[in-house]
Amino acid sequence: MTSPIKHHRDALANPFLGCLREFRSALADWFLENGRDLPWRTEPPRDPYGVLVSEMMLQQTQVATVIAYFRRWMERFPDVRALAAAPENDVLHAWQGLGYYSRARNLHAAARALVRENGGVFPREVEALRALPGIGPYTAAAIATFAFDEPVPPVDANIIRVTARLLDFRKPADDAAGGLALRSAAQAWQPCLEEGGAGLFNEALMELGALVCTPRAPRCHDCPVRLFCQAEEPETLPLKRPRPKTVEMEEHCGWIVQEGRVLLEQQTGKRWRGLWRLPLLTEPHSGQPLASLYYPFTHHRVHLCVFPGTTPLFLAENQRWFTLAELEAAPMPAPHRRALQKLLAEDNG
Repeated sequence: MTSPIKHHRDALANPFLGCLREFRSALADWFLENGRDLPWRTEPPRDPYGVLVSEMMLQQTQVATVIAYFRRWMERFPDVRALAAAPENDVLHAWQGLGYYSRARNLHAAARALVRENGGVFPREVEALRALPGIGPYTAAAIATFAFDEPVPPVDANIIRVTARLLDFRKPADDAAGGLALRSAAQAWQPCLEEGGAGLFNEALMELGALVCTPRAPRCHDCPVRLFCQAEEPETLPLKRPRPKTVEMEEHCGWIVQEGRVLLEQQTGKRWRGLWRLPLLTEPHSGQPLASLYYPFTHHRVHLCVFPGTTPLFLAENQRWFTLAELEAAPMPAPHRRALQKLLAEDNG
């Protein structure tokens, strides 16, 4: 006779064996009792604008950090029309401190496109959502399933990890073949559209990864779907390709003050575009910096050094003087903001 555990394991390997309903029910019941009370979670149907904002913020940023930013953002830009009408400078300033500013620009561009082309109404289909500027497969799926209950999994790191462990998947999850296999499995577990509950199921799957099936020291004894899990060494999964080595970089900037004003320059390239930063020195500087700090950037570790600079005879098009009062409202990358605050504190000390 086939044991219940063996039957459940086979069901996940082959979703047509008939016990997916029990799997989804156990997971949903656990989530309804144990899910975190987060400000972007409301009774269904959820607001697609709130989903869009929260998912953009949660990319590359921890939940604890996002909560306060999300609340402030929604007070400042309460709906898609308010965001679309805002100047880019205000949007970047509201995003200041979250990093990866392309997310803010993408969010702004998507809001403007929705108002311009669709009267501010969100489409519910993944394909239509992906057509919006800056909206990738994950964000489109998140809006479709959380706001409209579409049976599409928003495959993030939590869902990848939970799915790999449930299946004891022993191939790299971050290559094309492995990623496709895990996304296909998560899709096969979705309830049908007529049955409903896809948004709840997908959020429960993500929450399981965040609270129980964690990267290190997973709490397997507390797992509501442990009978379905095939992993014998869950902490070793998912497998990943070797990580590239961290590259050390130096960034030399100038501290230029004149009559109580500070010179800043606006970034025009892809990185930090539109943000104000301390002027980049064209020649490497030697000697003791006025301020020094380290910050990560993709696979780099950047050493930011600020040296005394020379007041230019003429300002470049992307440079301007800021009074101390104006500095607070200027959108700046977090490392340059920290260096600026350190230097101002020393000047006032």
